[in-house]
Amino acid sequence: MSSSSGKGGLDSRSRQTALDWARRSKNRQNEFPSPNPVRAPRASAPDFSTLPGFQQMKLQKAAADLLGIENPFFKTHDQRAGPTAVIDGKEFLNFASYDYLGLNGHPAVIQAAKDAADRYGMSASASRIVSGERKIHGELEQKLAALHEAESAVVFVSGHATNVSTIGHILQKDDLIVHDAYIHNSIVTGAKLSGAVRQAFQHNDLDSLETILKERAGNHGKILIVVEGVYSMDGDMATLPSIIELKEKYGAWLMVDEAHSIGILGETGRGIAEHYGVDPSRVDNWMGTLSKTLASCGGYIAGKRDLIDFLKFTASGFVFSVGLSPALAASASTALDVMQAEPERVQRAQQNGNYFLRAATGVGLDVGVSQGHAIVPLMIGDSLKATVLASRLSEEGVNVLPIIFPAVPEKSARLRYFITSEHTEIQIDNAINAFERVALDFEANPVSLNQLTR
Repeated sequence: MSSSSGKGGLDSRSRQTALDWARRSKNRQNEFPSPNPVRAPRASAPDFSTLPGFQQMKLQKAAADLLGIENPFFKTHDQRAGPTAVIDGKEFLNFASYDYLGLNGHPAVIQAAKDAADRYGMSASASRIVSGERKIHGELEQKLAALHEAESAVVFVSGHATNVSTIGHILQKDDLIVHDAYIHNSIVTGAKLSGAVRQAFQHNDLDSLETILKERAGNHGKILIVVEGVYSMDGDMATLPSIIELKEKYGAWLMVDEAHSIGILGETGRGIAEHYGVDPSRVDNWMGTLSKTLASCGGYIAGKRDLIDFLKFTASGFVFSVGLSPALAASASTALDVMQAEPERVQRAQQNGNYFLRAATGVGLDVGVSQGHAIVPLMIGDSLKATVLASRLSEEGVNVLPIIFPAVPEKSARLRYFITSEHTEIQIDNAINAFERVALDFEANPVSLNQLTR
């Protein structure tokens, strides 16, 4: 015998059963309170000074204040920075900008940005996947794919976010990421986001890399090896052919970060594959930025079409972010055209980097492992000393920044010089001479916090 149907399509017996279940559930909740009871609110939120690294930052600032050193960071430039810069009305020799081929002020690059702004406005105004796609985006991505002889490419709005989004998205907790010990922060951050096992191999040490792969490759689903074309703190480069052999031997993916090697390596600036004469298709994932050689802002991934389509439709850093500004896309696209049309810029940048390296080592300065590829650090060791020397060089009319802990290990503090195609040999000589003067003066009259606080 059937019962009459009630609300929601339930008959009376079924409705009563459901009500009885709901009452018993409510009684059980009262009998067994939630394992996470509501707690009384705190008297106040924790202070931001409790954040990790905050005290270290304050100590560094206090040290600079005690020594009467002006903050070397966040200097305000009055105009475009090239081989010289104007800061607060004073002209400096400038070795703190990575406009490697001098394209940031190129008339064609600036005009392209203006034309794009006139046509599209300053913003894409939406994520590209919904309503932010512009023709200039596709044109730039086609050129970047061609640069690396890849099937496709995708552009992100930030170079740092490119690495974080890509690595964090294509690897999971059961995978393995093996990277050079000198790798960029963005890659480490992406690796942490992925949840994958992460292990560093000793800088440019192939035996160290193979030891890790030999011991761990069989224990993980996917393996990603990550290296840089030119290492941003040190100015040397990855040994790409041997790394490719290892990645193929152990069935790994290989990602190469070319942020500082496009425009610098290779006869025409196409990067580390051109430098070594290797087939670019043997690298699974080419990453680059638009903010160095290409006089813009943003980052990109080039590789197999399946990888690029996957990132375009599913990577949160792309899907949920506004599209690259049309003006920035146009400036990068035109800068790439100029680089390829004027390879003499690449050759000048290479010559100047080598000249700086020879000039520095010729007078006995410690350049670390630099090979003169656009970046030459002068190794100082102590963070306080590096900051003092940068301040004194500023007084001498040289703009160069200290790289100190925690950006590098405490005993690896340095002054990092970016060398471009636009520097002259006279400017380089003057910069080396200025460093020698302030370094000798520091050794003759050393200062330390111990002396100041006695």
